[in-house]
Amino acid sequence: MSESPTATPKKAFASQADLQEKQVSFTQLSAHAWAYTAEGDPNTGIVIGDDAVMVVDTQATPVMAADVVRRIREVTSKPIKYVVLSHYHAVRVLGASAYQPEHIIASEDTLSLIRERGEQDKASEIGRFPRLFRNVESVPPGLTWPSITFTGRMTLWLGKLEVQLLQLGRGHTKGDTVVWLPQERTLFSGDLVEFDATPYAGDAYFSDWPATLDRVAALGAQQLVPGRGPALQGAAQVAAGIEGTRGFVADVYASVQAGVKAGQDLNTVYRETMDRLRSKYGHWVIFDHCMPFDVTRAFDEASAHRDPRIWTAERDIEMWKALES
Repeated sequence: MSESPTATPKKAFASQADLQEKQVSFTQLSAHAWAYTAEGDPNTGIVIGDDAVMVVDTQATPVMAADVVRRIREVTSKPIKYVVLSHYHAVRVLGASAYQPEHIIASEDTLSLIRERGEQDKASEIGRFPRLFRNVESVPPGLTWPSITFTGRMTLWLGKLEVQLLQLGRGHTKGDTVVWLPQERTLFSGDLVEFDATPYAGDAYFSDWPATLDRVAALGAQQLVPGRGPALQGAAQVAAGIEGTRGFVADVYASVQAGVKAGQDLNTVYRETMDRLRSKYGHWVIFDHCMPFDVTRAFDEASAHRDPRIWTAERDIEMWKALES
């Protein structure tokens, strides 16, 4: 009697199978800058000025953010005055209440995205990343709203320390903000730059992202805290982070554009893009999670949707079933 073929196991949805806790590092990068990183989980940046502290991206829940606060308190008792949102995604903003800041700052474009799709994104991300939303019940009702917004550029002074908030262009989202310490050549990039971690591009502008990275590179950072991955120290590591992100974005979009030009459907484009990119990027953190979202967004941009469509929890599941079943 012949044996029945072994069924290929289904890939778990997004990061629902990712349950392993990561080792946290709290690293001083320059006189006033620290990086809170965790083996490819979302990073938080800390700026300790002469009279106050600024936090860049919050972690996903107040309970998780409490560990950031604990580490800040190990090195300073200065008040946490500012929280800066590099963009609107829930995993970056829902821990804000733990810091009890005087001000939450975001770009005007980020505020518009919160208004337009914040609730949908919150439900979507909590469904994708159960481990990253540990103690999600600690998140206050509603959304995280900025109390100060800006367009293009904003400069703050933490005593004698100059802190620039810059919109360098669209990339990961239309509202991306970087935090730049020009006196120390230290940059907090948000998800515009990742290192050894797969960029999530579900809300991206593939056509714009490479030029935005050119402007990131032009700052000449000597230290860079990426959205995910270890802090980058020295010009060579910073360049590697920027170029790695640029290469991934370009490779995804080139593959998808070729498929669209050839008249292929999304499923075919997805399979061929995965085949092309897995050997180069498959070892990066959350590769299998991100690629269905990334290719879907790239397909949209290369065909009919210049601006990203809203991801909902329902759309997430429908897309995943269509591409991964």
